[in-house]
Amino acid sequence: MHGDLVEEVYMEQPPGFVAQGESGRVCKLKKSLYGLKQSPRAWFGRFSSVIIGFGMQRSMCDHTVFFKHTNDGCILLVVYVDDIIITGSDAAGIEALKSFLKEKFHTKDLEVLKYFLGIEVAHSRKGIFLSQRKYVLDLLDDTGMLGSKPCETPMEQGVRLVAGEGEAFDSPERYRKLVGKLNYLTITRPDIAFPVSVVSQFMQAPMRTHWEGAVGIVKYLKNAPGKGILYADHGHMRVEAFSDADWAGSLSDRRSTTGYCVFIGGNLVSWKSKKQTVVARSSAESEYRAMAHVTCEITWVHNVLKEVGVEVMKPIRLWCDNQAAIHISNNPVFHERTKHIEVDCHFVREKV
Repeated sequence: MHGDLVEEVYMEQPPGFVAQGESGRVCKLKKSLYGLKQSPRAWFGRFSSVIIGFGMQRSMCDHTVFFKHTNDGCILLVVYVDDIIITGSDAAGIEALKSFLKEKFHTKDLEVLKYFLGIEVAHSRKGIFLSQRKYVLDLLDDTGMLGSKPCETPMEQGVRLVAGEGEAFDSPERYRKLVGKLNYLTITRPDIAFPVSVVSQFMQAPMRTHWEGAVGIVKYLKNAPGKGILYADHGHMRVEAFSDADWAGSLSDRRSTTGYCVFIGGNLVSWKSKKQTVVARSSAESEYRAMAHVTCEITWVHNVLKEVGVEVMKPIRLWCDNQAAIHISNNPVFHERTKHIEVDCHFVREKV
């Protein structure tokens, strides 16, 4: 994993090892070392050049994905630092790629994918099931909640967490560590995406109520630690998306929260719950901003599928439950529903 350096980099001689008669001198690095700023870039640059030498192309939508179209199908390679997944429809091409990697790097073939970066993969006749069961059990053990009573919901309905209210939590580092782990868990648990996004807003100065909210999510996870996502064959490759927003849902700054999910072939592949960056002055505006976010996501998903040679059934459907936002998307002319947005534009323009 020591990539080649393009620029000249020097380091001090390591403590406890000074070459005889060479005190005061420095070492010139030929390859990058761990801890060096250039190390990640140098390693990925070297790995990319080797993979491209095999005939793979780097995805323009996601730079950690490489693909190659062959007469027998497609080969896909996904890399995270030095952990690699290889898949595709060309079995002979996959074997050739494995042999090529063994020649260039010290690699180990772990056969069929079962575990990757904390994500457990189970294959069955129904499809592929992704979960983080071990990760959840380790989280329960770390927080001392293996013996706690499980909750039915990740967050109680009607609970509103506000910044700066109540008693300050005595260990902010512990809170940040827990929320960080919960954030990683949303990879396979869309059911906790919203409550995790809420507790993530108080990282700087968490209160006792915020900690209790995070603990509530952990107790909910104990209810079903092996819950995850099943990817099955539903007989089609339609791309569908759903968007929603809670207008002025945050009590502290009255910003709305965007929520969306994208399905490919009836399987959930992308989802997010995130507070909007500005205050929306109407429900139509907040819903329309949510539609804009999910439209960007749909475009990205479509481009990824196009690169790897998957034909997408068109038109791609975007579902929204706000009639005003739907009318705005169909009619670009300002009308009564968006008058306040136009007034704001003209008011600022006049002042400028």
